[in-house]
Amino acid sequence: MTIKVLVADDHAAVRAGLVLILGGAQDIEVVGEAADGEQAVELARETRPDVVLMDVRMPKLDGISATRQLVGVADVLILTTFDVDEYVFGALRAGAAGFLLKNTDAESLVAAVRLVARGDGLISPTVTRRLISAFAEQPIRKEQQVEGLTPREQEVLAGIGRGLSNAEIAKELDMAEATTKTHVSRVLNKLGLKSRVQAAIYYSEGPR
Repeated sequence: MTIKVLVADDHAAVRAGLVLILGGAQDIEVVGEAADGEQAVELARETRPDVVLMDVRMPKLDGISATRQLVGVADVLILTTFDVDEYVFGALRAGAAGFLLKNTDAESLVAAVRLVARGDGLISPTVTRRLISAFAEQPIRKEQQVEGLTPREQEVLAGIGRGLSNAEIAKELDMAEATTKTHVSRVLNKLGLKSRVQAAIYYSEGPR
């Protein structure tokens, strides 16, 4: 299956480089390029990509605000030069499926796009420790109860919390990967969360 990707970055040279890298993968098709956040949202709604590769600092509409508008439209993978807590936490709270720094090598970037397209989450290792600490201080809506999930959904949430991919959860629970994705979506909806990254943090820090 071909993965459709939209690249959003206000620097033309950076966009061209990203398009070149992604276009070199046989299973990835770049369906659009955006130079600002407003254009990214508009093109994403038109082209319905699987993944939006989104810069944080862009004119007209920043990447975090654009990400917030694209929840339910496409999975957003934030790619930025700025390893700043405000951007990291803001992007993930807005519903981003992953966060990578622009010094990520080409092979890892392509792998990250594939991972997010499969419905999994991804965070750059350099920010993971700070992310967990910050969310532990301000946990995500702890009043929402895991008990409201079905037994199977609780098992899926536990898998997410342990950092398992959809494929790994499917294998462990002996069910199809497509079924796992459905359960993940239901877990997010019931807990009022926007991404599996938020679900992993909720499981680690919230009630269970």
